[in-house]
Amino acid sequence: MTALQGRIALVTGASQGIGRACALELARAGATVALAARSADKLAALAEEIAATGGQAAAFTLDIASEESIKSGAKSVLERYGKVEILVNNAGITRDGLMMRMKRADWDDVLSTNLTGAFLLTQALLPAMLKNRWGRIINITSVVGRTGQAGQVNYASSKAGLIGFTRSIAREVASRGITANAVAPGYIETPMTAVLDDKQRQAMMATIPLGRSGTAEDIAQSVAFLASDAAAYITGHVLDVNGGMFMGG
Repeated sequence: MTALQGRIALVTGASQGIGRACALELARAGATVALAARSADKLAALAEEIAATGGQAAAFTLDIASEESIKSGAKSVLERYGKVEILVNNAGITRDGLMMRMKRADWDDVLSTNLTGAFLLTQALLPAMLKNRWGRIINITSVVGRTGQAGQVNYASSKAGLIGFTRSIAREVASRGITANAVAPGYIETPMTAVLDDKQRQAMMATIPLGRSGTAEDIAQSVAFLASDAAAYITGHVLDVNGGMFMGG
């Protein structure tokens, strides 16, 4: 599959989970992938793995919670490749707790990383997309950004915010051949969900009509589709990839 041959992609949170799967899938589709995360060792290993299968990738250490790191990281990627055509804003954190007891720092950290980080990185890379008159902005939101979730008021707010961000930017940049879409995973087996105990896992599975958890690859294939020319007429859309856990407009 070479649907993305010659394209330059950047994936945040690429060191593990959904981000890692997205990087592998985009590389498999022919894109050159800039791998961004805080873990230099994991990124280097992933770049080697992609190269071993004939793909192209390079590691860029970037902390999405730091404006300075975002700006310097974006500059480094642009200096190397000249442009970023496909941006996957995937990096995110959780700081769960009931709202009544949630610390302000836990609210701020999640919103700053999950929402403000996506805003700042998109802003840093958008001029090159506008100049090129082609781009794909793909934001990884969450089913809880659609439904809400007790104990995750900060995380759900950040992910709901990403949906509004996606639709607003889609309207701003459509005339330049740039699309902006979101992918909303449901219950996916990743390091972030590995902390759930058996009781929580069983309760979650009971809400999924397809009767199984999703995989990072399920999300990655959706991202690769939205990045391709096959999705050229789709923008401002939230693609729910959740096994039927949430069915909404």
